[in-house]
Amino acid sequence: MPGSPSSPNRTRTLISFVCIYFFWGSTFLAVRYGVEVLPPFVLVTLRFLIAALIVLGACVIFRKPVLPSRRELGMLVIIGILMLGLGNPGVAWSEQYISSGLASLLAATIPLYAALIEMLLPNDGGLPARGWLGIFIGFLGLSFLLWPGLRDSLHGDSRQIIAAGAALFGAFCWTCASVISRRTRFRIGGFAAAGWQLLFGGLFNLCVMLALGRYHHARWGVQAWSSVAYLVVFGSLTGFTAYIYLLDHVPVSKVATYAYVNPVIAVVLGAVILHERFVPVEYVGMGAVLLAVFLVTGANLKTGAVNVIDEDIAASGSV
Repeated sequence: MPGSPSSPNRTRTLISFVCIYFFWGSTFLAVRYGVEVLPPFVLVTLRFLIAALIVLGACVIFRKPVLPSRRELGMLVIIGILMLGLGNPGVAWSEQYISSGLASLLAATIPLYAALIEMLLPNDGGLPARGWLGIFIGFLGLSFLLWPGLRDSLHGDSRQIIAAGAALFGAFCWTCASVISRRTRFRIGGFAAAGWQLLFGGLFNLCVMLALGRYHHARWGVQAWSSVAYLVVFGSLTGFTAYIYLLDHVPVSKVATYAYVNPVIAVVLGAVILHERFVPVEYVGMGAVLLAVFLVTGANLKTGAVNVIDEDIAASGSV
């Protein structure tokens, strides 16, 4: 998208915000549809490998630097496996047993994890009171979200709480990859780096898929292919392009608002299209988590690290 940082096009900026708000929020719904007919690792393998070929192919066509150094290659493998081999599949697997809205809220804990991890690393300062309040409210909200699953597990049905655990584990892996990405500079640029991460994440998921052997359970049809196509076109390519444009023209703090808009979009779409409903305690948890994300993303570490984390997480969310 053309334009200069000093004079952004208002129409393009508005469209780009719609893309990262709606399309990224709607990917949870697309995943939910996909895992109804495809095993999760089949779905994510196809999504990432197809997107990788498109992104890396575009870099070659437009003569962008695409070949990483040996050091960059190692970092891209680590980030790709953590983010797209463990992080995203954890959320996708969980949506077999929990609603798309709940999965989106559990994934919204990424900024909370990021703030805690960054605090433990050198040269990143401390978290102000507003951030600590957000983390406390966030994990309190998580307890409300997880309570129905815990209650069911006490009666012998542990599927929901295990699925929620898988989603939280995926969010943690995603956060670790984002923190590593923030501390790594790639000579080849963001688009090519995303393409390689997609490729390595897709290959890792391919290995898991073949090891599990559940690809035989895939039911190919309109629902399966439309889910894959939506995730590739809108979840990966359109969202990533819109994010890059916004990052060049809008303050990162505004771009980071996706973190508490996406879960709302996911919950609304799940309620309207899939007729998903929360019990009252989960609505309390939803409000607490969204408030926590707002407080944490609005706080500043002494070195401004939270804003940088938001930038990396947003880039990660696009793929």
